[in-house]
Amino acid sequence: MTPLKRNLLIGLAVVGVALGGSYIWIMHVDTTPQDISAYEGTHPKLDDPDPQTFPSVGLVRTVGWQAGEAPKPAAGLAVTRFAEGLQHPRTMLVLPNGDVLVAETNGPAIKGGGITGFFAKWFSGIVGAGVPSPDTIVLLRDTHGTGHADQRFDLRHDGLHSPSGMAYAADGKGGGKLYIANDDAVLAFDYKLGDTALTGPPTKIMDLAAGGQHWMRNLLLSPDSKQIYVAVGSATNIGENGIKAEQGRAAILQFDFAHSKYPRLWAAGLRNPNGMAWNPSTGELWTVVNERDMLGTNLVPDYLTNVPIGAHYGWPWVYWKDVIDNRLDYGMPEFLTDYTRKPEYALGPHVAPLGLVFASGGARMGDEMSNGAFIARHGSWNRSSPTGYDVVFVKFDDHGNPTGLPQNVLSGFLTGDGKTHGRPVWLGWAKDGALLVSDDTGGVIWRVIAPGAAASVAPKAVVADHMPPQRTLKGGPNN
Repeated sequence: MTPLKRNLLIGLAVVGVALGGSYIWIMHVDTTPQDISAYEGTHPKLDDPDPQTFPSVGLVRTVGWQAGEAPKPAAGLAVTRFAEGLQHPRTMLVLPNGDVLVAETNGPAIKGGGITGFFAKWFSGIVGAGVPSPDTIVLLRDTHGTGHADQRFDLRHDGLHSPSGMAYAADGKGGGKLYIANDDAVLAFDYKLGDTALTGPPTKIMDLAAGGQHWMRNLLLSPDSKQIYVAVGSATNIGENGIKAEQGRAAILQFDFAHSKYPRLWAAGLRNPNGMAWNPSTGELWTVVNERDMLGTNLVPDYLTNVPIGAHYGWPWVYWKDVIDNRLDYGMPEFLTDYTRKPEYALGPHVAPLGLVFASGGARMGDEMSNGAFIARHGSWNRSSPTGYDVVFVKFDDHGNPTGLPQNVLSGFLTGDGKTHGRPVWLGWAKDGALLVSDDTGGVIWRVIAPGAAASVAPKAVVADHMPPQRTLKGGPNN
């Protein structure tokens, strides 16, 4: 063997060992339970940042739910399957008649997005989230009021790509508008309650910035349905492609149907806002936000906050009001920390909060959860010990402010051995007051309720004049 060939083989062996070691390190999951309470609440601990290298990683593989298996509800609550066998169900919308719309969806192919985007793309396949987007809105109906959807229909498929946000406004004449956010636009469809197919061409309400790391575009109507709010996440982790690539992103936009041709910026500096809801005590807009990565396993806490008009929450230069992120190589706006707003409540590091609903007067979750917010924490991939993978309740005081630490509502998604049954995503109130929880990698919609709580009015089935055949799904709940 010539010296050149010998040196080449030695070099390849060294590279192979290095890659193998890196893979073992990345795939290692510390399943030791971690107490993250210090990083939650109104006064979270903020660790010193680590130097940016590779993100902390703790991957858990999705194994699905077997027959008879379910998440673990908090004491006094019960959980059942409202629907199963769905294809990556993410967001939900409960219509006034009790029908439940579910977006079977996933993100478009990730292009760019920096090192975090690269890892997110690779890891999504490992954790069970790498399926192509089904791009379908499904209608689920419980015709007998049993707490189980006995009918399901494909409401719409054509013209949708990575749909997420949904909102409905009745017109008072038996019809209404169903708004659906694709990753690049908000669309409006004419829709009559009870119809099981969404036909006809949509009207484009507004264009949205597309591509990048965060693809969900979530919607919330104002209480009078005259404006619509759109949450748009950033394209990258910390604007590493330049701030021009983040225009119209890391923000909540407001569009006025009667007086606007273009959306206006409602609030900025929100790295990846998702679920939005109106605080019933104060009338304020609130949202949950996924904060930045690669500063350490406990930085930066994701958060729940109110969002006044004109507020700025610091991204990408600042987090938690006045902590400057020194990784950026372009100029921070002058006096930014003078007006940056501090988030109201920390939800823990890398827990990935997505769904958000406030306690409803008609809900059946018990007296202890009658004033506050319910949040679905989708779960970390970028933390050595996984956190999230649950639904929690944040109690509010009589003035509409969060207090205390998150309380468990639904857990048991993690198996404790580097695997998970599924991942909670979105929340909604069923017509009978139960809490619905979508589980995208598990393919299930869970129904959580306090059996002894007073019931609201049971949903009345609405049957369209012409009902298409119900859809038959292939496979089981692990799809």
